[in-house]
Amino acid sequence: MSSATVATAEQQGSPKLSALITLSSIPLIMVLGNSMLIPVLPKASSVLGVTSFQVSLLITLFSIPAAIIIPIAGILSDRIGRKKVIFFSLLLYGLGGLLAGFASIWKGGSYSLLLASRIIQGIGAAGTAPIAMVLVSDLYKKESRSKALGIIEASNAMGKVLSPILGSLIALITWYAMFFVFPVFTIPAAIALWFLIKEPTAKKEPPPLDEYIGHIKKIFQRQGKWMMVTFLAGAITMFTMFGVLFYLSNFLEQAYKIGGVIKGFVLAIPLLALCGTAYFTGSHVKEKTNQMRRLTLIGLIILALTVGIVPWLKQPVILISVTFLMGIGSGLILPCLNTLITSAVGLQERGIITSLYSSVRFFGVALGPPVFGALENRPFLLFIGTAVAVTLVVFLSLVFIQRPQRLRGKDGRSRLLIRKRRLHPA
Repeated sequence: MSSATVATAEQQGSPKLSALITLSSIPLIMVLGNSMLIPVLPKASSVLGVTSFQVSLLITLFSIPAAIIIPIAGILSDRIGRKKVIFFSLLLYGLGGLLAGFASIWKGGSYSLLLASRIIQGIGAAGTAPIAMVLVSDLYKKESRSKALGIIEASNAMGKVLSPILGSLIALITWYAMFFVFPVFTIPAAIALWFLIKEPTAKKEPPPLDEYIGHIKKIFQRQGKWMMVTFLAGAITMFTMFGVLFYLSNFLEQAYKIGGVIKGFVLAIPLLALCGTAYFTGSHVKEKTNQMRRLTLIGLIILALTVGIVPWLKQPVILISVTFLMGIGSGLILPCLNTLITSAVGLQERGIITSLYSSVRFFGVALGPPVFGALENRPFLLFIGTAVAVTLVVFLSLVFIQRPQRLRGKDGRSRLLIRKRRLHPA
């Protein structure tokens, strides 16, 4: 195939497979930043001479800076380009890992330097997976966008499946070895991104900052109600899914003494359900907004019903089966929300809107485990309360996610506008 043919294919919305593989690797790498550390936290606490709360800050001080910086990364991606933001974010992410590794061995381990390194990693992570989702939406047309976003969501879930197992295996070398592994992942991904992906070029220069902010305000004035409900649905889904996984992890260890790699494989079951369902959903919804709304509602209902019955479940096989259903429900919800959000606005504002959505989701993931851990001795309040919250989101979705903005192409134009121009050319 000639270079001209390749360029034409990419302009028509069919990037090469290597581009999708590269972009799919980015959310997987981001997930490794936290999940790989979980198996080594007790060892880190012992070596560094800190409490369990202090060592948990290695997770918190990665997650919170990432969630705060994600919207800033989105604004930068709208102003200077997606590839630049992702490329330098991957390098910063890898650099933070190297610094964390050296902080772990410097004078027997420096806890304060390790925390600072994790903050750097979190800032780097902010510009990786959320902006990769935006770039996927830029690259793919409406017909194939949902499938590509489904693959991105499946990759995110697969990262959560693999990272505890991978972390346990790398820890066999030494507890801090995984910090030195991060550049091994990030540098090849950054190089592949730079050379294999051709970012769509904007037809005009980014507007002045005050005009850009004005556009964002108008978007929320026109579409704010259904978009805020969509943000809320994404956050409650991640909060519930990963809060329940945390509960299941503690339940298996405390009640049945199941730990280590075996527990990692058990926890992988609901995440594999999420992964497979997300891929299937993304492949089938395409640009059918009514079907996206319907599948989102079905997924939320599944989530509400399953989380509401958890307090009555004591058999591990039944509990794992219920979390498997939760994974299916989440896999129905997330690709639909991803497509609705990334396709709701034009090219020049897509970065910030998608990043706000990603930031809210990130807070859902970060809050789920500590809330479920704090209330694990009051299971009925915890699970029935969560079920009520999800049910409330179901009703809000019924009311506000009626007919969202028509999906836009990778150039940011709506389907209706394109049809009008075809019927009535200037």
